[in-house]
Amino acid sequence: MKRNDDASARGRSVAAALLVCLFCWGCAGHAARTLGARTALDEGRPKEALALLDEQLEVKSPADLPANVGGDNTLLLLDRAMVLQQLGSNAETLAPTEYLQSSRDLETADKGIQVLDFSRNAVDDLGKYLFSDATGPYKAPSYEKLMVNTMNLVNYLVRGDLNGAKIEARRFSVMQRFIDEHAGHGASLLGPGSYLAGFAFEKSGSADEALRYYDEALEYGQYGSLADPVRRLAQKGSFTSPRLRDAAGQSQSAPADDDSAEILVVIGFGRVPAKIAKRIPIGLALTLVSGALSPNDVSRANYLAAQGLVTWVNYPELGRPRGEWGIPYLWVDGAATDLDGALAVDAEARKAWDDVQGSVVASAITRLIARVAAGEVVRETTGGGLVGALLSLGTQATLTATDTPDTRSWATLPARIAIGRIRVPPGPHTLELEARGLRKRQTITLQKGGWAVMNLTVLR
Repeated sequence: MKRNDDASARGRSVAAALLVCLFCWGCAGHAARTLGARTALDEGRPKEALALLDEQLEVKSPADLPANVGGDNTLLLLDRAMVLQQLGSNAETLAPTEYLQSSRDLETADKGIQVLDFSRNAVDDLGKYLFSDATGPYKAPSYEKLMVNTMNLVNYLVRGDLNGAKIEARRFSVMQRFIDEHAGHGASLLGPGSYLAGFAFEKSGSADEALRYYDEALEYGQYGSLADPVRRLAQKGSFTSPRLRDAAGQSQSAPADDDSAEILVVIGFGRVPAKIAKRIPIGLALTLVSGALSPNDVSRANYLAAQGLVTWVNYPELGRPRGEWGIPYLWVDGAATDLDGALAVDAEARKAWDDVQGSVVASAITRLIARVAAGEVVRETTGGGLVGALLSLGTQATLTATDTPDTRSWATLPARIAIGRIRVPPGPHTLELEARGLRKRQTITLQKGGWAVMNLTVLR
């Protein structure tokens, strides 16, 4: 009798511990928190998306920052920053308040995301092992980290703030070097960031620094719009490279009048694929891990698959991008103007996911094995038999239900970014920008040697 009482007490203790774990780790996941905002963007209602993100951040308006800017709120701030940029790009004025608020959100969030995860503690590791990868600090793929600086460069340049843009450009360079050292040179290349950084230094009168950034942009891809700027800068600066010489040689136009002005246009449209929670049989999951599991875990997983026990593996997967086949347009004073297809951000997202998918699925299989082990502990501590078996299955089912895949990602990034650039005589000029069925028309007046940056962001 005493033994049965002890077993019951141990069973109650295990149940209590599981309830504590449910409070610690049982959550809906990031994708569920942003679904409403993403749906509103899909349907062309960015103001509603902004209100929903403010609700998730528990703030009254986009003028406010949440009390806690870490954890999931870091990604919510990134999402809000892009919605603010869209609203700013659709405003009647050239540089409305939304761009300033977008910069603030990007800079705040930038401090809270990591490229490499150095801060996991014992609780985070337990959560990853037993429940979900979503319990630890968010580890951003390199393209996301670089896009923070890239999109903030847009915000600064639209506002005409060259000092702020140059500071952001240097942050971009620091992160590039870090990624280059830790993840390889290819991972540190992101053309639009280098292009915009070069533009900031060119308009500040720093020819050599501008040429270095333009050289980085040309290492990533072809930018026909850089031919004339590189040729002009080569007459003032000393930095050169084979890429720059090739670009300058492609210029077809006559030397520009020094009194002419210049307009740079940045169009971002669509959205990168968001992560979604997915469940697949363990047998299928094992085909995705490609050696990421230890031989012992592979053996245990194969045993479970053969026995038909708790065979569902929960893990995150990429959904579909939006607007990847869209075509942006630019007219200057009624004349169609060519655009550079600067960056397929959705392709960067897919490439980054393909690099880690095996290890993510392997982690999910490891958690499945841990759930079965937890069920066995419950069965043994409750004395076995029918009651122990039922409690064991209940424990495994509960842990499966609370195993929320890590669906965190910066899901409001544009799927595609295009850049246009044209020199114009001083005076008023009417620009029309179009992407994803949304058209912006604005007239700007430029002084001799002046410049302006216009942006259209359409996140649907």
